[in-house]
Amino acid sequence: MRLTVDSGLHQRIVSMRLIHIFGAGLNPEKPAHKAVHELGARGWAVAPIHTRDAGSTINGFPIRPSLDKGITPEIVVLFLAPERARGVVRNLIINQDAENFPLVWFQHGAEDEDAISALEEMGADYVIDDCIVVNSNTNDLRCDDSILPQTWCLQTASEDEDGCSIWTVHSSDSEAEVRITSELEWVGSLDDLSKSEHTIPRYIRSLEQDNESLLDLANRLAN
Repeated sequence: MRLTVDSGLHQRIVSMRLIHIFGAGLNPEKPAHKAVHELGARGWAVAPIHTRDAGSTINGFPIRPSLDKGITPEIVVLFLAPERARGVVRNLIINQDAENFPLVWFQHGAEDEDAISALEEMGADYVIDDCIVVNSNTNDLRCDDSILPQTWCLQTASEDEDGCSIWTVHSSDSEAEVRITSELEWVGSLDDLSKSEHTIPRYIRSLEQDNESLLDLANRLAN
C-alpha cells in the first residue's frame, strides 16, 4: 500500500530507529550522502549501503556493501536508478519475511513500475513522489526512540598480506571518519553482528564465552 501523510506515514517514520539507505557513498555532492547527515542529526541511526565505498564511514556511520541475510530492516530508502531499485526490491521480497517487510521509500527518480507492482501485490508499504529528507525537515520529524550512538565493528585484511585479519570496534559518534586501505571482509553494527548470517559474524558469535556480552566479545577481539 502506498503510504502518505494521511495514511500514517509520519507516525511510521518517527517510530523507526534505523534507516537503510541504498546508494549512499562517499561523494559529498550526492543527495544520498547528504541524507545520512540530515537523518542522523534527527536521531535516526543510518546504515548506508554502497558497494564501492563499503568499509568507510559517513558522519560516523559505516557503509555496508550490501544487506546481509538475517538482517531485517525497518525502512529501506532507495537513492538508485529504477533498474537497480528493482533489483533491491526483488532481493527484499526473496529474503524478507512478509509479516515484517520493511517500508520501501523510492526517492525521486528511483521509482520502478515493476517493483511497485510487486509491492502492491504482496500488500507491502511503500512511498513514492516524496523525499524523506525534505519531508522530515519540513515537518520537523525526529526519531522517537533513538539508539544513537551506535557501536559498530569492522574486519579488514591485514595490509601485510600475511593472511591475517584486523578486527576493530568503533562508535558512530566518533569525529574521525574511517577510510580503509585494505580489503574489506565485514562491517556492521553490533546489532548486525548479533543477527547477520554472513560467515564472519557467525564465526565471531561462536567465540562468545560464558557470561560474556556480544559487546565484551567484540572489544576482547579488538585488543
